[in-house]
Amino acid sequence: MRKTFMALSASTLLLSACGFSDSRANPMNWFGPSRTVAMDAETRSNPLIPQRRGLFAQRRAEVSTYAGRPIEQITDLTVEPVPGGAIVRATGLAARQGIYSVQLTPANSDELPVNGVLTYRLEGVRPDRATRQGSQPTREVIAGRRLTDQDLRGVREIQVEGQTNALVSRR
Repeated sequence: MRKTFMALSASTLLLSACGFSDSRANPMNWFGPSRTVAMDAETRSNPLIPQRRGLFAQRRAEVSTYAGRPIEQITDLTVEPVPGGAIVRATGLAARQGIYSVQLTPANSDELPVNGVLTYRLEGVRPDRATRQGSQPTREVIAGRRLTDQDLRGVREIQVEGQTNALVSRR
């Protein structure tokens, strides 16, 4: 093992220091120096998001509607100020386990305050199959939404509604 390591080290040093500076056998030439490359629109796009239209593109557009229903009970509402706005975080308690794709959905389509009250619904998608009720920690869901200072202009209260109750946070 010791002889093999010494032979490998010696050959690596020999090849890297050899007079064949343009040789492909020289490990120092395997990767060249960095260079600036112009980017086109295709390179700038996110490679994980498909840009082309395919056979099933129209079908995907139909499925994109949100199928969430209001969560049964809202247990906590927190509005945390951040630079440039605030983050609204709501915690809810679902009736059953398995709720997914939880979000705060605006009560009106424009997401504008009505009489100084900005209202959201805590909604989640229920699984297709029957699930267990489970203990309270396994049924808790949390969703958040970032609001800018422009979104908060004219807002005195933020209200999050569930199926059975609503919580309000005042400024």
